[in-house]
Amino acid sequence: MGKIKTDISVDRGEFQTKVRKIKNRFIGLVTDPYSIVTTIAIIALGYLIIVPLWEMLISTFKLSPQDVRSIPGATVGQFTTHYWKKIFNSPVSEAMFYRPLKNSLLISVIVSVASIILGGLMAWLITRTDIPCKKFFSFMMIVPYMLPSWSKSLAWINIFKNNRIGGYPGIFQYLFNINPPNEISYGVIPIIITATLHYYVFTYLLMSSALSSISGELEEMAEISGANRNTILRKIVFPLVLPAILSAVILTFSKAIGTFGIPAFLGLKVQYHTISTMIRANIKNRLTEQAYILAIVLIAIASFTVYLNQKAIGARKSYATIGGKGVRKSSVRLGKFKIPALIIVFTFIFIAAIIPLTTLLMQSFMLKDGVYSISNLTTHYWFGESNSMIAEGEPGIFRNPMIWKSIYNTLKLALTCSFLATVIGSILGYIVSRGRKKLSGKVVEQLSFLPFLIPSIAFSAIYLSMFSKPGLFIPTLYGTFALLVLVSSVKYLPFAVRTGTSTMLQIGYELEEAAMIEGASWVKRFTSIILPLSKKGFFSGFLLVFISAMKELDLLILLVTPNTRTLTCLTFAYTETGFHQFADAIMTVIAVIIIAVYLISLKIGDADITEGIGG
Repeated sequence: MGKIKTDISVDRGEFQTKVRKIKNRFIGLVTDPYSIVTTIAIIALGYLIIVPLWEMLISTFKLSPQDVRSIPGATVGQFTTHYWKKIFNSPVSEAMFYRPLKNSLLISVIVSVASIILGGLMAWLITRTDIPCKKFFSFMMIVPYMLPSWSKSLAWINIFKNNRIGGYPGIFQYLFNINPPNEISYGVIPIIITATLHYYVFTYLLMSSALSSISGELEEMAEISGANRNTILRKIVFPLVLPAILSAVILTFSKAIGTFGIPAFLGLKVQYHTISTMIRANIKNRLTEQAYILAIVLIAIASFTVYLNQKAIGARKSYATIGGKGVRKSSVRLGKFKIPALIIVFTFIFIAAIIPLTTLLMQSFMLKDGVYSISNLTTHYWFGESNSMIAEGEPGIFRNPMIWKSIYNTLKLALTCSFLATVIGSILGYIVSRGRKKLSGKVVEQLSFLPFLIPSIAFSAIYLSMFSKPGLFIPTLYGTFALLVLVSSVKYLPFAVRTGTSTMLQIGYELEEAAMIEGASWVKRFTSIILPLSKKGFFSGFLLVFISAMKELDLLILLVTPNTRTLTCLTFAYTETGFHQFADAIMTVIAVIIIAVYLISLKIGDADITEGIGG
C-alpha cells in the first residue's frame, strides 16, 4: 500500500514538473521578443502566401455561376473537376495548355543555357583577366537588368519589324531593303534572343561574386604543385563556382518560364502563346478557373526545378579553404588576346544595353512609323500639345495628365513597397540569422522564399483570386492601390530577406548581449544597434526592390485599373493600340529614373544588388 502511494506521489511530481516546463515555455513564448516577432511573421507569411495558394487551388474545384448551364443538374459552388478536364483533356487542351507549355519550356531551357554561357563568359573576362576598363564594363553589364525585360522586345520590333505584319518597315528593312521573314520579326527566335539578353545578368552577377571570392593563393599553390590551367579550372575554380551556376540556372529558368512581357510583345501577333500569355488571355475572357490551373502548373514547374537544384547542391562535395583570405590578383593575362576580348565585351554590351536604349529613344522622336529621315523627326511625343492629326489627339507624355498620373503611381508604388519590403526583410533576416539552428528560423526562411518560386503572373492571379472579395479582416482590395503595394511587397520579399539575412549574419551577437545586460529592450536593440550597422544591406535591399517595382509588368497587368495604372502597364496599353512612340518615350523615362536612383544609392549607401540576388 505504501509503495502504491509512493508511486502515485512520484507520478504526480513528474506530471507537475512537466506542467511547469510547459507553462514556462508558454510564458517565454509570449514574453520573449524574438518569439513574438517570429510568431507574428509566420502567421503573416502564412496568410499572405499559403492561404492565397490554397484559395486559388480550391476555386478550381468549385463550379462558377457562368458554367452551371454547361453541366446538367449542377449547382453553383459544387465540387467539380470540369476545369481540370477542360485544361488537360478536351478539344481545346492542345491550344490552351499543351502547345503553350511546350513553348514555355522550350524558351526557358534555351534561355537558361544561353544565359549561363554568355553570363559566365562575361563574368570570367571581367573578374579573372587583366582586361581594361573593368569598372565601366561592370556597370554596363548590369544595365540590362535595370530595364524591363520587354524593353528589348520593343527595340527588336523597331529594328526587325517587317511590313507584312503591322504595315510599316523596321530599321533593318529601311537600311538594307530586305524584308525580314516573320520568323525573325516575331515568334520563338526573337523571344529567346531578347530574353537571353536580359536574363544573362543573373549569371553574370552570381558568377562574378563567386569568382571574385576565390583567393588567388589557391591557384598559385596549384601552379606550384605543377597543375596546368585546365586542371586548375576543373579541380578548383569550377567546384567553387558550381553553386553559383546552379543558382543562376534556377533564377533564369524560373523567370523565363513565367515571363509575360517578352512573349506578349513578340509572340501574340503571330499567335505564339506561352503559359503566361495564356493566363492573361483566360482572365481577360473571364475564364478565371482555367487561368488559375495554368498558374498552378507554372508554380509546380518552378518548385520542381528548385527541388532539383537543392538535390544537386546537396549531392555535391563540400569545399572549404583553410587560412586567411588572400588578395586576389588577375589570374589570367590575356596578352595578344586582350584586344579581341575587349572587342567581344564591348560588342556584347553594345547589343545588350546601348542599342535597346538608343533605339527606343530614337523611335520616340519619329513622327510617322517607318520613315527614317530628318524631316520625320519631332518632339511631339514628348512635349507636343493635343493634335487631332497625330495619335488620335494624344498630347506628348509631359503634357498628358494620364501619364503624369502613371508616373506618380509608379514612383509611389516603387518607393512604398521598397521601404516596406526592406524593413520587413530586415526583421525576417534577423529572425533567420539568429534562428538558423531553430525550427522557427527555418520555417520563416522557407515561407519568405516561396514568393520567388511563383512566377509573377501566377502570383498576380493568386492575389486576384483572394482579394477580389472580402476576406478575413481584409475588405475587397481589387482596384485599389493598396493591393498593388501588398502584392509587390510580398513578391519582392525574398530579395529583401536574402539581403537582410546576409547583412545580419555579419553583425555579431555580442553587441546585442551587451545591450541586453544594460537593460535595452528588443526594439531598442534593433533600432539603435542592428539597423545602423545594416545600412549598406538596407540600401542594397531597397535598391533591388525599387528596380524590380519600377520595371514590373507581369505582376501588375492583371490587377491595375485606369486609376492605378503604372508606367509599364501604360506602355503595354500604348503598344497594343499601335502608339509605339509613346511607349518608347515612356520606356526611356523608366530607364532614366532607374539608372539615376541606382547611381544615387551607390553614392549614398554603397549599395550592392548582388546580395539580394544571391551573391
